[in-house]
Amino acid sequence: MKILFCTDGSSQAENAVRFGAPIAAACQAETSILCIAEKAGHEDAVLQVLRRAQELLREYHVNAELITKAGRPVREIEKRTQEGRYDLIVIGAVRKDRRGPLWMSARAYKIIESVEPAVLVVIGSRPALRRILLCTGGTPQSSRAVEFAGNLARRVNAVVDLFHVVAEPPAIFANLLEREEETDRVLASNSKLGRSLRQQKELLVKLGVPCEFRLRHGLVVTELLKELERTEYDLVVSGSSPAHDALRKYVMGDVTREIVNRADLPVLVVRTGSEYAPHGFGNLVRNLIKHPKGTSEAATS
Repeated sequence: MKILFCTDGSSQAENAVRFGAPIAAACQAETSILCIAEKAGHEDAVLQVLRRAQELLREYHVNAELITKAGRPVREIEKRTQEGRYDLIVIGAVRKDRRGPLWMSARAYKIIESVEPAVLVVIGSRPALRRILLCTGGTPQSSRAVEFAGNLARRVNAVVDLFHVVAEPPAIFANLLEREEETDRVLASNSKLGRSLRQQKELLVKLGVPCEFRLRHGLVVTELLKELERTEYDLVVSGSSPAHDALRKYVMGDVTREIVNRADLPVLVVRTGSEYAPHGFGNLVRNLIKHPKGTSEAATS
């Protein structure tokens, strides 16, 4: 696995390094730290920023390559990911004044939508990654996000709640459909949704990840925020799809954008419906499924 930490020396960037460091250690990842000098004469400051991030990673026995670039941050990050074939990009992000629909900084949006690997946007701070809320649309495309999140959970010994929201039922059936039996019926059904959700949960089980399936009715973002209030999560996982043009761009979609905007915890955005093949990460998942107890090949991918 290959991870690229992007830092500008801010306190939130340091929070991102702290949150991502145990992940890098648990995955035995090939790790790099990138800092970009936006103006001439800032090279010494950039070097200090890189060394500080390096110290934070070394606390978890993670050695990292230090990379300095000059130019526009988003463009340089995009170029680096094209050259390096990373599995995961880690960035820190802060909220703007909450006026208008776009609360997260424009730079965070651009990074998420411009680079090919999965992006971990660290908002706020979390002491550890113990519980993951994995949002799934119940489609075959979202299985890519399930694979990615499941592998991370396996490595850091985290619990995963597989979360799906269906349309609000008629009021007369509302209480009936909230019962646990409804969740069991959906997972056991032969519908396209039932088969897909069942396969996704089975994938997590094969990876050895403790998981629960949570079914809700209503509006996706509304129910998601309610779930975040009910349970203490450390990470939310959602997907994004390739844009239908010739550029290397991705579309977060309304739901993912709202999650990034409104969740007060780290968010992992995983590419779905993409042909992007990162550095051995998919092979690692497939090896783990074939060999649940682990193999030397799986452990070093």
